Amino acid sequence: MKHEEEKPQVLHATNHYLYYPDEKGVPPYLAYGFRPIFLLLAPYLIISMLLWGFVWSGMLNIPFMDNILVWHVYEMLFGILTAGILAFLSTGLPELFPGFVPLVGKKLRNVVILWILGRVSFWFIDVTGVYVAAFFNLAMLGYLIWFAKDAVLDKLQRHASLGYVLVLLFGLEMWFFASMAGLASTDAMEILKIALGAHVILILLALRRVNMEAVNELMEDKGIDDVYISRPPLTNLALFAIGLFSVVEFLYPQNSALGWLGLSAGAAILAITSDYKLKDKFILNQPYVIYLSFIYVLLGLGYAMIGYSILANELENIGHFRHLVTSGGYGLAYLMVMLIIGWIHTGRHLTSNIYTHLMVAFIVIASLMRSAIAFYPEYSSELYLYSAILWSVPFMLYAKVFFGFLMAPRADGIKG
Repeated sequence: MKHEEEKPQVLHATNHYLYYPDEKGVPPYLAYGFRPIFLLLAPYLIISMLLWGFVWSGMLNIPFMDNILVWHVYEMLFGILTAGILAFLSTGLPELFPGFVPLVGKKLRNVVILWILGRVSFWFIDVTGVYVAAFFNLAMLGYLIWFAKDAVLDKLQRHASLGYVLVLLFGLEMWFFASMAGLASTDAMEILKIALGAHVILILLALRRVNMEAVNELMEDKGIDDVYISRPPLTNLALFAIGLFSVVEFLYPQNSALGWLGLSAGAAILAITSDYKLKDKFILNQPYVIYLSFIYVLLGLGYAMIGYSILANELENIGHFRHLVTSGGYGLAYLMVMLIIGWIHTGRHLTSNIYTHLMVAFIVIASLMRSAIAFYPEYSSELYLYSAILWSVPFMLYAKVFFGFLMAPRADGIKG
């Protein structure tokens, strides 16, 4: 890896550096939006998942949390979302829209503090109350929507779908807190289930852009003379299938047709992997292509197995297989964004090594272990605990490899 670090990479998309704020004394960890978020997100995920594993395996009790399941699901969805989307938007929008001023320094610090307040207020929601948690968390997501307004208002509507889904998620989060406060009759967990569908849709939309940057960057670095294009029809079919499944699951959870919709959603997601089959060059042996394809495999397998459970009338297994979607595809998507941005946007080549291999492998294995409870319920406590520990290891490795990069200026000398 040392050899790779000695060859700094200069990006082609550098328009945003022309509009970099002239703020003095900005430390490297506040020099661009992804830096403080990734420095906080890795330990946050480690602590959250380990706590969950110890609690659900019966080894730990958290007295100030009355509904530990709602806490876990909300934090793994909206808690991660606001951090991940802040990193994604604050890194990508200045490149996509010339003239967009990057978020750095004191402004970035204040937004990160808002995210931290959202996490603390929800962790202690039984102490501070629902309205305090709702204020900080909705304020964070509302800020992200305002931050992305240029994408929504873009006349060409090239990236407007990201903004629209964020607005949808804002409405779902408001509904969730209304339920927690007793102002809405819908069960909070049912709202979180439909919110998961919106989260997966947002992830697929973001991955379309991540794939375009990462795979083409990789091919250029490897001297592969071809172009990767993420075909919208394949992704759009998957988005429609996921949306339909989520709505039907909310309205008619006992309807057997939901099983077929789950299988359809799984097949539509898996079909996206055909984008990696290029006309002239074979790239399916490239590590990052394999990493990214596993996201679609886990998401697709999760929806397909949920559909199978419904058709087989094994409804008790739906929650176990849903973890292929959440801890599997959802978790791996965030890890891949952290890896790709962590290399490219610190001025380095997109590198694969034993650490990146292990990070991806542990996420996949941990997700399979968690879903295996459906087949081995007698080992549920052990599988809860061991899968949570194994899922946390990639983010420990991420801290080991990337925290030095995130705390230092870019390797190529460019601001950011």
